[in-house]
Amino acid sequence: MNKQLVCYRTALGIGLACILQISIPSVYAQQVRDIREVKADLTVPKMVKEKPAAGKRVAQTHPDYAKTDVYHSIYLPTDWEPGKQYPIIFEYAGNGPYRSQYGDECTGKVDDCSMGYGISRGKGFIWVCLPYLNANGRKNVISWWGDAPLHAPDSTVEYAKKIVPWVCKEFGGNPKQILLVGFSRGAIACNRIGLHDDEISQLWCGFIPYSHYDGVFQWQFVGSDPFSAMQRLKRLGNRPQFICHEFTVSPRSLMATRQYLTLAGMTRNMTFMDTGFRNHNDQWLLRPSPAREKLRVWVDDVIKRAGAVR
Repeated sequence: MNKQLVCYRTALGIGLACILQISIPSVYAQQVRDIREVKADLTVPKMVKEKPAAGKRVAQTHPDYAKTDVYHSIYLPTDWEPGKQYPIIFEYAGNGPYRSQYGDECTGKVDDCSMGYGISRGKGFIWVCLPYLNANGRKNVISWWGDAPLHAPDSTVEYAKKIVPWVCKEFGGNPKQILLVGFSRGAIACNRIGLHDDEISQLWCGFIPYSHYDGVFQWQFVGSDPFSAMQRLKRLGNRPQFICHEFTVSPRSLMATRQYLTLAGMTRNMTFMDTGFRNHNDQWLLRPSPAREKLRVWVDDVIKRAGAVR
């Protein structure tokens, strides 16, 4: 029997918490697949510089940023029609440039996100990939947000606050049915950006952080410490999160995140799910899997419940 002891600092900063993982490397790891073993059933549309239209993914900039290099991407679903309302998936990308030992890559650009399309199948949801901005809000950045060494999120938060209501107004987004999702850096951003303050935190009806979680590990940005992360988490309230992660044995694993939230007493509306793949790659959602099906069921339920709230 193969046993591995994984230790990490707890969310409350009290010493070390240790998890005994029994037989996971020797038994479960043998069942974990590489995404390349499963044929994709979805292909994300290439981002183009055209006017938004049903079935197209285009580069766009909020009018207030017209004289900057800032841009986001927006995809209108194949069933989009003017005058109708649609739920929206807002997505944050991972850090770039990144390449894993398995050949998984991330550019860090809004151009190359996949989560929202994999979740929605390209229909029924407006899908927007949000940018991270440099400190003066003049251009997108592919690593963290703001400028080194602090990586303050203020300009990134400000853009999100502007673009969410603007997309709702211009393209028929339902302000009650807005999900915030993210991969890797974007998973951390779900709370670090999405719960930054009371104003932005009220925009979302649910969250899908995939691979990493704010507060579980101390990263290279201001406010990454456990106490600050816990203050942000308080703004979540009773809203649900679907927390998913690839298979890994590390202080940043799904098990570590579950332990973090258990210690914080915040697991009531949390769903934890292993993707079933070994890859640190948001393109797992472009392939059929039990985890993707469960995520889609969760999304449908959250959107339905949010739409019923008056």
